[in-house]
Amino acid sequence: MLATLATTAVVTHAGPWAAGFGWAFLLIPIFWILVIGLIIFLVSRRRHAWMMHGGPEGYGPPWMRGASAESTLSERFAKGDIDETEYRARLEVLRSNRPNA
Repeated sequence: MLATLATTAVVTHAGPWAAGFGWAFLLIPIFWILVIGLIIFLVSRRRHAWMMHGGPEGYGPPWMRGASAESTLSERFAKGDIDETEYRARLEVLRSNRPNA
């Protein structure tokens, strides 16, 4: 009788691990597979959104976007490197040679 009570107390205290791994053995790998899958899903979704909605200069992350030719030209005009007639002439050439014009 004492042995039966001791065995019952050990099994009750130890939970599912005392009777072998059973179904709980599968929970740990399933949990980590789901966590890793969720992380991969969120990273790829964020990367896709970042690549598609990059900003006014173009698509992609900020370090891959180059300054557009028009913004470079306007910066040179603002610094005083070129005068207004040269700025307008070059801007007209840039706008006429756009690939999607």
